[in-house]
Parts: sequence; structure tokens; C-alpha cells
Amino acid sequence: MKKPFSRYNKNIKDKEVTIMIKFNIRGENIEVTDSIRSYVEEKISKLEKYFTENQELTAYVNLKVYAEKTSKVEVTIPAKNITLRAEDTSQELYGSVDLVQEKLERQIRKYKTKVQKKRNHIATGKVFETFVELAPEEEIEEANIEIVRTKNINLKPMDAEEAVLQMDLIDHDFFIFTDGETGATSIVYRREDGNIGLIETN
Repeated sequence: MKKPFSRYNKNIKDKEVTIMIKFNIRGENIEVTDSIRSYVEEKISKLEKYFTENQELTAYVNLKVYAEKTSKVEVTIPAKNITLRAEDTSQELYGSVDLVQEKLERQIRKYKTKVQKKRNHIATGKVFETFVELAPEEEIEEANIEIVRTKNINLKPMDAEEAVLQMDLIDHDFFIFTDGETGATSIVYRREDGNIGLIETN
């Protein structure tokens, strides 16, 4: 089994501090060659600089090639208090890896910028356990998000198939419902590929 890609080992007060992303890379209709694996690991590992020390993270990478030869790259990184996820589909696998890395980096910077501007340590203390503080030039300036409409819904017990029918009836891309068996809140949604996804809560 290949050893995880290695990175920053720091020495602080004679104590070794390690930040490392391990990789779980899978391919669908594509062989994950050493060159592909090395490229993915090198690109995604650049995100390590944003994480606080002594964290062990795993990047779940899914590479897929479709019949029309387009390539899809999906990367999910579950971290402390937040899960990062990005995907890209194009005619060039390596280009999609580059774009996914850029999307993930922007997610981190965008999230941290909002947290640092609030400076509410009671509400955001857990975030500082995950990411290092951004330098001013790394912050992202974006317009404030304004909620312009609030809608109350009555969650009715049903199964996922009925929820999909309800979603199609109201011509929405998602539908929230109460699972008739578990009583938990669930969401069905239409994916970009036209298929249906299901989100289940505990």
C-alpha cells in the first residue's frame, strides 16, 4: 500500500507537529495511475497550509470518465467542524483537478473571511480549531447575503419515492420531508446529471 503523500513537518519547542492529508482515491472507468495519483496528491495537499496543526485529514477523491470521454473529479475532505467538497467536469482530467483545488481553497478562504470579520469567539471558536487565521491579502471580499424571503413548510411523513413525486409536482429541484419510517427529516434533490439524490439526517 502506498504511503500517504507527505508534507509540512514543523518543530516547535522540540515537539514535532505534523499536518498531513491522507488520500483515498478511486477511479470509475479509469485506471488511477501513479502519475494521476501523484498529481492529485500534490495539488490537494496545497490546502494543508490553511489547517491548524496536529490534524490528520483524509481527502476522498473520486475520478470518473464518461462514455463521451469527459472527466469528473469529486473531492470531499471531512475536517473538524466542517466538510469541504467540490467537483468539476471537463474534457481534461488534470484541468478538473486544478479547478477542484481552486474551488476548495476558495471555500476555505470565503468561510474564514466571514468568521474573522464577525470576531465572535463564542460562536466561531470551533472554527479556529480547524483553520489558521488568514492574512489580510488572503481574505475574500463579497457582498453581504440578504435573506429576502422566508417560507414555512409543513413536513409530512412519507417515503422517498413519494417525496420525489411531490418534488416533480411543484417543479422544484429539492423537497424536504419527514421519513415515515424513521421520523427523521430528509431531503431529495435532483442532481446535475438528472438523477435523484437523498440526504438523510440523524
